[in-house]
Amino acid sequence: MSPWVRTVRTGSGATAVQVVWSRRGGVLDLEHVGSAHDDVELVALRRVAAARIHAGQEALDLDGGGQCPPVGAGSFPIVASRAVRVWQALVAAWQVLGFGAAIHDEVFWQLVAARVVEPVSKADSLRVLTELGMCKVPSYRTVENCLDRCVERDYRSHLEAACAAYVGANNLRLCLYDVTTLYWETDIPDEFRIPGYSKERRLEPQIIVGLLTDSRGFPLLVRAFEGNRAETKTIVPVLEEFRARNPHAKITVVADAGMMSEKNLRDLEDAGYQFIVGGRIPEEPGAVRLWRIEHPDQDLTDRQIFSSTRTGTKTTPRAWRIWYQYRAERAKKNLHGIEASVTKAEAIIAGTASSKKNRFLKDTGGRLQIDADLVASAKLRAGIRSYITNLDADPQFIIDTYHQLYQVEASFRMSKHDLRARPAFHYKRERIEAHLTIVFAALAIGRWIESVTDMSLRAFLHAVRPIRQVTLNVNGTPITGEDAISPTAHQALDAISAARPQVTKPA
Repeated sequence: MSPWVRTVRTGSGATAVQVVWSRRGGVLDLEHVGSAHDDVELVALRRVAAARIHAGQEALDLDGGGQCPPVGAGSFPIVASRAVRVWQALVAAWQVLGFGAAIHDEVFWQLVAARVVEPVSKADSLRVLTELGMCKVPSYRTVENCLDRCVERDYRSHLEAACAAYVGANNLRLCLYDVTTLYWETDIPDEFRIPGYSKERRLEPQIIVGLLTDSRGFPLLVRAFEGNRAETKTIVPVLEEFRARNPHAKITVVADAGMMSEKNLRDLEDAGYQFIVGGRIPEEPGAVRLWRIEHPDQDLTDRQIFSSTRTGTKTTPRAWRIWYQYRAERAKKNLHGIEASVTKAEAIIAGTASSKKNRFLKDTGGRLQIDADLVASAKLRAGIRSYITNLDADPQFIIDTYHQLYQVEASFRMSKHDLRARPAFHYKRERIEAHLTIVFAALAIGRWIESVTDMSLRAFLHAVRPIRQVTLNVNGTPITGEDAISPTAHQALDAISAARPQVTKPA
């Protein structure tokens, strides 16, 4: 079957021009040439398609002259290729979030856009901007000057103020807080990048990054601390700074158990904050133990809830409620982990496994043995999680609210993986802070796109980034065509178009 040119009406009303090379089992092997929006573009794209079909075919040498058409005959040069759709989506987010009004720096905007599209080094960001084709690409020296301006003019404060205004911070009732570590592959620390506690068990110099978000995981404030700063000593300064800027906000802070010491909770309550935090369970809770005594023939049921109170002291009375919930699925997972640890401990005692740290081993006079009491205690606590609060509210509300922490964890995952927040190419604190400011703005844009399109940022870019708008020079006349837009991309772009006020390039 010979190839042919066909036209298809697209969902946007344009006419897609395609070259069909073959048909196998009812499936077409085709190549998309472009999309025409008027008759002139349609004629030009048909000629391009015909030229592709006959590319490389030489004219018959009937007159013996040995002449063939010049290379490229019947085709038109591409004078511009732009990723218009993804750029328009980024501009829409920049405008809606108020960043365009807060930051009047074209180069900074370009660096943020490049990081959302493809998070690479600052030098390689120039390549990303070139591929997007939507702006005049700055020099690397101009980028360095922009990073300096970012710190000198405190761009992050302006961005955070815009984020607070976007979410209506004065009416905010719930904030999520968590921290993460960012490390450097070097053995030389300084006063900022210092080795400290790492969840990834790394020994390299690192910094602590604290992120405050609303209940949806939209970023409100980000701060960097020295790598050896205790996580528990980061939350109060961050909250105080946020409330100083938004004095009318009545915040209930939600944080993980590792974030809150007893002193932190007292300081938060004394400062007027409400809180919902995860609690540690070093032993079987008294309320659970009492229930088991009263019901010796019954097992805990899924989602069963218990409670206790903490009243403080006479000098500093407290009215804290501690809720406990048992989950059968969690218990199954915990018990599996306990059995695996016990098996590993037995192997260590037998000398068939390396003697790494194991929580169920104890040393009795130079002899290792399994701590049976600790194993029994762990099994009694399996499946139980505690929640500490100074709110007088329904326990299910407290539990559900605490589990919204996955939103800030999702923001961290996006920033560390999709946006590659680790400042691997920066060593001075000023440049590190500038880098985090770019990542903060990119994170806000990414979360906005996700909330509007109901797609992950990665899925959105996968659908929209390949769409190119191409301008051809047809005998001196510029003709513009565009790749076909898939239904997924069309739906996402329509959602963004409905959410933006208007699309103009930010200042």
